[in-house]
Amino acid sequence: MLDKDEKEVSVNEDVNNNELTENKSLTPVEDDDTSEAVSEIENSVAEEAEKDEEKEDETLPEIDYSKLSLEDLVSHLKKLLKENEAHKIKNQVEGIRSSFNKKFGKLLAEKKAAFLAEGGNSIDFKFSSPLKSEYNALLSEYKEKRDAYYKDLEKRLNENLDKRLLVIERLKALIQDAEPTTMYTVFKEIQESWRKIGPVPKTRYNDTWKIYHFHVERFYDLLHLSKDFRDLDFKNNLEEKLKIIQQAEALVEEKDVNVAAKKLQDLHKAWKEDIGPVAIEMREEIWKKFSAATKKIHDRRHEYYKEMRSKVQEITEKKLEVIEAIRNYDFSNNKTHNDWQNSIKEIETLRKKYFDAGKLPYSKSEDVWQKFKAATKRFNSAKNAFYKKEKGEQQDNLKEKLALIEIAESLKDSTDWEETTNTMKKIQSDWKKIGHVPRKFSDEIWKKFKAACNHYFDRYHQQKNAFSKEQQDVVDAKKEFLEKLKNTKKATEDSLKKAINDWSAIGTLPRKYRHLDSKFNKQIDTLSSNLSVDKNEFAMLKFTNMVDAYADNNESRKLDNEESFVRKKIDETVREIQQLENNLGFFSNTDDKNPLVLNVKNKVKEHKDELNLWKEKLNYLKKLD
Repeated sequence: MLDKDEKEVSVNEDVNNNELTENKSLTPVEDDDTSEAVSEIENSVAEEAEKDEEKEDETLPEIDYSKLSLEDLVSHLKKLLKENEAHKIKNQVEGIRSSFNKKFGKLLAEKKAAFLAEGGNSIDFKFSSPLKSEYNALLSEYKEKRDAYYKDLEKRLNENLDKRLLVIERLKALIQDAEPTTMYTVFKEIQESWRKIGPVPKTRYNDTWKIYHFHVERFYDLLHLSKDFRDLDFKNNLEEKLKIIQQAEALVEEKDVNVAAKKLQDLHKAWKEDIGPVAIEMREEIWKKFSAATKKIHDRRHEYYKEMRSKVQEITEKKLEVIEAIRNYDFSNNKTHNDWQNSIKEIETLRKKYFDAGKLPYSKSEDVWQKFKAATKRFNSAKNAFYKKEKGEQQDNLKEKLALIEIAESLKDSTDWEETTNTMKKIQSDWKKIGHVPRKFSDEIWKKFKAACNHYFDRYHQQKNAFSKEQQDVVDAKKEFLEKLKNTKKATEDSLKKAINDWSAIGTLPRKYRHLDSKFNKQIDTLSSNLSVDKNEFAMLKFTNMVDAYADNNESRKLDNEESFVRKKIDETVREIQQLENNLGFFSNTDDKNPLVLNVKNKVKEHKDELNLWKEKLNYLKKLD
């Protein structure tokens, strides 16, 4: 029991009616700015205390629901409800709801348009979807679970409030009637009970704490018999509160003001919930220190937002510039996939520039955001229209390539070499001219087509390289002939002409041994190098020998290449002659015996001789057609 004097201090007034007033009287007097800062942070603590029970699950992965199909959205919603508590998936459900409504609205509009196009009346249009029914059922399930949770949360918050009020009553009763020898122990039990109680409604958090703290201070102020315990508590509490003040003062230097505000909020909560009072002579001093640090952080945060507000106009102008650039972006010349891919990269750069410009307050951002969406929608609509058309064309391309595969597979075992070879070359050329097919079929059909073509041409080259006994005899005879020619010590023009004719008369070499012709021609060149022979005549003999072999083997491609080469050399030689004759025009008044003039005239003659040889070769090739 407290003595008479102590009771007079504590019970002369009706504490139930006046405890908040008395509590205020015990609070140090602060200036208006500091009071505002403290009040703001305390209100934040009250809100966070209630939210501790309903924080969302931050481990859930972020998903772009706009890219999911209706079926996938429903499937994902079902999974979320099955694996998570309803109150922890609010953002995910909102994302799914937004995407589902947009996609289903678009589907509904398409169905209605088709219905009207078929002559239906708008008033008669109805559309039902099992998917929509399943979605509605899942959404109802979510709402029921969410509402049940919040109803239970409200009940738990109020139950915690009742528990705190009972603790306060126990504390008040202790102050009035406790036995001096046991009151400190009972007080510690009451403190522990208070700490274990969960959150209360945010509207009652600060008031209940103030009432509780008021009576805790009354208890310590009137505690004489257990002075040692009291002083020890005061000492420990002072140390803990000084640590908190030190942490709060350090937060003044925190670069991120929002992080500083959140940590300060945690410090205020610890000051209130976890640490008891200090000696009465220290209360005002340490509270002022804590309040001063609070005010500095509060002022920094308000200054930050003030600065942010001053930047709103600048950020808005930057964003509007980007929107205008997107709105005026010219994609009218985009004809191909690469054109659109380049445009997509450029638009993405502009999008990044929009977001990098900075954040706007919600009240200012909505109008700008809607303009941004409208500008990008213009581009996206054109892009989607292109790829929708492209998808149709790719399906047509797929049909054409499948038809070529069918031809290739039907001919891959053919033995009609000439006709089939021409056909296979043509369909290979046609394949290259056909555009893209859907990506998922691209590799598969190319492998089929390539396999059929390779199968045929492997067989074709195999039979071309295979040769009969007669062809082997030609090879053996030409090898023997070449060896004799290599051992020739002295040759004449007539003997070399005879050798060329005899070589040709032996027969045509198989493809595999065509290199023997090159060796023969080199040997002829070596033997004729020391003779005064008509080089053009020898060149023509070797040329006819080579192209006759092409003709005998039906190597039309090589003949075509040879003709193209000869025509090219004719054109080059004609240009050289024209250039030299133009140069002679500069020497019209010069003696014909001038060395420069003679040199040019000799070059003109050499080129004309070459031209005659090339023309002769061309005429020979034409006779083979």
